[in-house]
Amino acid sequence: MPRTGYQNQLETLREDVVGMGETVVRRLRMGLVALDRQDHDLAWEVIDGDDDINQRYLDLERDCIDLVALQQPVASDLRLVVASFKIITDLERVADLAANLGEYALYADRKVVGDVALRDLGEVAAEMVADAVAAYDAADPAACEALAERDDELDRRCERASELVVRDLIETELSDDADSEAVEHLLQEVSNVLLTIRDLERVGDHAVNIAARTLYMVENDDRLIE
Repeated sequence: MPRTGYQNQLETLREDVVGMGETVVRRLRMGLVALDRQDHDLAWEVIDGDDDINQRYLDLERDCIDLVALQQPVASDLRLVVASFKIITDLERVADLAANLGEYALYADRKVVGDVALRDLGEVAAEMVADAVAAYDAADPAACEALAERDDELDRRCERASELVVRDLIETELSDDADSEAVEHLLQEVSNVLLTIRDLERVGDHAVNIAARTLYMVENDDRLIE
């Protein structure tokens, strides 16, 4: 293949990864809105849309394999291909977490649990993924390093939110005539909120993974890779 064709393939791969990232962030934000508003139609849109993300992942995976097998890229180009493959794996997992939000939205009853700012936490996590994809697109090592520091703050906020939920559960006073169904409903909703917080924390972890692979791609620096 002529060199220009090969370089076009690499550029197309980069553009497609960025496009997948933008779609995943959009679906994550849709999941947050669905959960916040208990919007079942929007929740199902996010859930059903996961199949499209899975297909895009498989298509890009095949593109990465073909580039390695058929083009035998040199070191810098190989890092781009390998980083892209790792990044789409993280993006596919973020999409799965977005689908989880849609599922939680179908059963959420926010009146049961105290005021936990899930939408705010989720927006922090979504912004981290968006910024990680932008850092990959721009090959920006400084932005990659900054993301790791932001993840520490997200982790702290998620921990505080989980503590708030547990404290509210402990302090909740059920009426003397509360039946087992009411108790089960309360415990299920607390579980859903804690799972949501855990998933948002994982979104931040995937954002850091994307930044880590980008840093390695740009500078051959594996400091952020765990």
